Amino acid sequence: MIRARALSVVLLLACGGARSSTTPPEAAPTLDRLRFNQLALRLDLPILWEVDRDADGEIDPDEIVALDFYGRRVTWVRDGAFTAEYGEALESIRSAARDVAPEDPRLRRLHDELDGAAPTLLRTDLTTLPAAHRTFAERMLEVGALIDALYATQVGMDALASRVAGDTASRAVFRRNWGVRCLSAAFESDPECTAAPGVSEQPVSVYPEALQATEGFCTRLEAAGGELVDPFTVLVDHDGTLAAVPYTTAYAPQMGAIARELRAAALAIASDPNEAALVAYLSAAATAFETNDWVPADEAWAAMNVRNSAWYVRVGPDEVYWDPCSLKAGFHLTLALIDRESLVWQDRLAPVRQELETSLAALVPGVYQARDVGFHLPDFIAIVANFGDDRDAFGGTLGQSLPNWGPVAEESRGRTVAMTNLYTDVDSLARRREVAASLLSPETFAAFTDDLEPGLVSTILHEAAHNLGPAQEYRVNGRDDTAIFGGGMASMLEELKAQTSALFFLELLIERQLWDATKIRQTALDSMVWALGHVSRPMYTPEGNRKAYSQLAAIQVGYLMEHGAFRWDPEALAANGTDRGCFALDFDAFPRVVRALMTEVLRIKATGDAAAAEALAARYVDGDVVPMAAVVERHRRAPRATFVYAIDR
Repeated sequence: MIRARALSVVLLLACGGARSSTTPPEAAPTLDRLRFNQLALRLDLPILWEVDRDADGEIDPDEIVALDFYGRRVTWVRDGAFTAEYGEALESIRSAARDVAPEDPRLRRLHDELDGAAPTLLRTDLTTLPAAHRTFAERMLEVGALIDALYATQVGMDALASRVAGDTASRAVFRRNWGVRCLSAAFESDPECTAAPGVSEQPVSVYPEALQATEGFCTRLEAAGGELVDPFTVLVDHDGTLAAVPYTTAYAPQMGAIARELRAAALAIASDPNEAALVAYLSAAATAFETNDWVPADEAWAAMNVRNSAWYVRVGPDEVYWDPCSLKAGFHLTLALIDRESLVWQDRLAPVRQELETSLAALVPGVYQARDVGFHLPDFIAIVANFGDDRDAFGGTLGQSLPNWGPVAEESRGRTVAMTNLYTDVDSLARRREVAASLLSPETFAAFTDDLEPGLVSTILHEAAHNLGPAQEYRVNGRDDTAIFGGGMASMLEELKAQTSALFFLELLIERQLWDATKIRQTALDSMVWALGHVSRPMYTPEGNRKAYSQLAAIQVGYLMEHGAFRWDPEALAANGTDRGCFALDFDAFPRVVRALMTEVLRIKATGDAAAAEALAARYVDGDVVPMAAVVERHRRAPRATFVYAIDR
């Protein structure tokens, strides 16, 4: 094979690096794909070695991808040949590979933060789309850039930009992490792991900075309630009195620009008569960015589905997990293409949709009354790009149910989606299998599969369950879950309800012959592997706030352990034949124990039993039931995915 080279690249080595004619061969470090990509991330270079197609260990021009969302685009390959920019980048990567650990302890921490990630590509080819759709996509990418800027303001990133150090690692952490702080499990509580020397706190812009410096301010806000906890407002201090200012006032210039760009995107796609529903939503969303009234946009969005648009778009303020108080909605844009394979599962589950609701109510008779439900069953979507609150430093959301407030949510008319193109690459699958083999017994691991469908079905059931049972808008004696439990606990309980429902509904799939027994076992195990992944992460933020997914996973694992369905044997040899101590899943006991946990969670939410919720968390999150140290150690051997994006257009 003849490989094109830039003039500055004399030789491509078998190790995947290039050297100049003056560099002695022995100085060239050995770089596999993962290490190449980690070093590129550390150097804040928008480049990825995607795949070694010919398995020769060398980087070829058709194996390199230019990444988006780095604030700049670089051409690494032109006319099938590496450019001079690539040669310079490769020399920088090779130099970084040779470097010893920096003396500066802050920089050492930043290097470890970045080196603990596995850059994982989401690549989309838009070049084959009709012209109107390509123009629409370009407009939406402009919307995304504006959403990124607005979210950066919202999370307090902008306010600290001038204090970020000039080295590439600091810039990379700041860009990827939406701020100065490290976010990996190993360093998120370390104040010295920061992109800005001497800066470890990053106040968000939705509360006065002085208020955030006071202990227990979230609890006081929750107790005050009213407009102060309205999710679409910013709190300001008016002469010692807190007032809620609408997003459209607090962020007026940015929201106005987004509204204009959304209308331009609607105009771009309007020529396609099959996209009338999308045009209606974009127009309604544009108006919402001017009025702060998100209900009409929710209505237009709920009218969209897999059958009336080729696109999935959700833009606006939605989730609250980013907020230290879990009260205010974060701005985001999800831009995705519809995967029509979801029609199979929609047609399969539509006839039992009401039965899912009824089965939950039957667990707590006299406590919760089943409602008539009319939510959309999950659409499958392939992510093109995530913006704002959607684009996390590590990993990505596998499913989502929206909206969280308003009539559409209260009447269970929202939309749910499952993302089909996350963690599907061979590297992610291999890492997941390796970690599972280190934690599961040989007998349990025999049910493990790389097939994506079991995990996808779990996501479908989880997201559907957000529309079932006592959800976020459910009230006990006139009080919603935030008022009863507090924002952090309310969010965790809702996610615990949804994920436990996903396990509970497996029984119904068997009873209705909607899936076979082998697939059900695989789904149950997939869900426990997922849970162990979240157990491996911190249970609380550095500020002491609950992490919803980590805590729900700890409760599930601990409850199943105590009730005999998920046994930990500290002396047994794991499936990898190396690690001592592993879990065994009792597939026969699993449904019974899941039913018991589901009953308890529903009772807590339906009765507003805050004391029982605290006790559940205290036992399994803060207690010693779950062998967290072993779970953490084995997961930390493998780098966590950090998604990077490339859009061919």
